Amino acid sequence: MEDAPLGARVGLLDCDIYGPSIPLMMGIRQKPAISPDGKMVPPSNYGVKLMSMGFLLEGDSPVIWRGPMIMKTIQQFAQNVKWGELDILLIDLPPGTGDAQLSLVQTIPLDGAILVTTPQLAATQIARKGGLMFQKVNVPILGVVENMSYFVDPAGLRHTLFGEGGGEKTAESLGTTLMGQVPLLPEIRVGGDTGEPITIKSLDSPASIVFRSLANDLVAQLGRIPESKSP
Repeated sequence: MEDAPLGARVGLLDCDIYGPSIPLMMGIRQKPAISPDGKMVPPSNYGVKLMSMGFLLEGDSPVIWRGPMIMKTIQQFAQNVKWGELDILLIDLPPGTGDAQLSLVQTIPLDGAILVTTPQLAATQIARKGGLMFQKVNVPILGVVENMSYFVDPAGLRHTLFGEGGGEKTAESLGTTLMGQVPLLPEIRVGGDTGEPITIKSLDSPASIVFRSLANDLVAQLGRIPESKSP
């Protein structure tokens, strides 16, 4: 498997148990293989290994579980997946402070959390509560990312459809920084639906530039890429 574009060995763990959409967004349809020692071997694409509840479901089967089953599944993902050598393991969580978040912090020692919000108050309130939860369990907040920050129309005019300043205010309230603002682009949605991330399909897109800046910021904070692989 080739490394991800910045040279890191990256794993992606989808802990949104009820809505596992990352296999679709990453263009991965095959199920995990099983190693001789009985562990799941995560499939990969674009240099990223992925494990998700979506691989374990048949068709549109819903997950109808209570908290203890969520904890057990996250523990299984952490302990019974053959990730191999990784520089970074990214873990995607649903919004809020529910069973997935609590199970995760009890299972895996985390280097930090990145909060993702859209600018409007309804979203920033939830993101801030998530940040406060991580702080209470001694997980550092690495920064805030503001998604759907603005839309640029064909005439070049910038529109803040969901308001302004929500990401920055959230970061300030948690004593951290705003890492970046991702524009609202149809190409991002198309890439997610087709399994071709915009950072792969359109390197010069404004969104791709922001995503690469976020990735550089993250690896700089974590210091996880060997010098020989640094861009």
